[in-house]
Amino acid sequence: QVQLQESGPGLVKPSQTLSLTCTVSGDSITSTSHWWMWIRQPPGKGLEWMGGIFRGITYYSPSLESRAAISRDTGNNQFSLQLRSVTPEDTAVYYCSRGDVWGQGTQVTVSS
Repeated sequence: QVQLQESGPGLVKPSQTLSLTCTVSGDSITSTSHWWMWIRQPPGKGLEWMGGIFRGITYYSPSLESRAAISRDTGNNQFSLQLRSVTPEDTAVYYCSRGDVWGQGTQVTVSS
């Protein structure tokens, strides 16, 4: 059974860096069969694909490419998201996903 679990701070101050980690069990993040992605949903809005890793290559949404960094830790079977210079508009529920399997999501609020 494949499971993904997000972890990280629930509150980040404006201008700081948001850092989240997704821990994967039941599959390897080096698998070339799936995307390993970050997706978010701001309050009252739809899902926004932020970026992901596919076959070892990292892709980003053009709207976030200048602030986002996605990396993987193969030793711990984790992948991570860093989002720099956050503003209150980055407040959202953040999900990691394999496409067909999603984490439960984690609320991140940007506020001073």
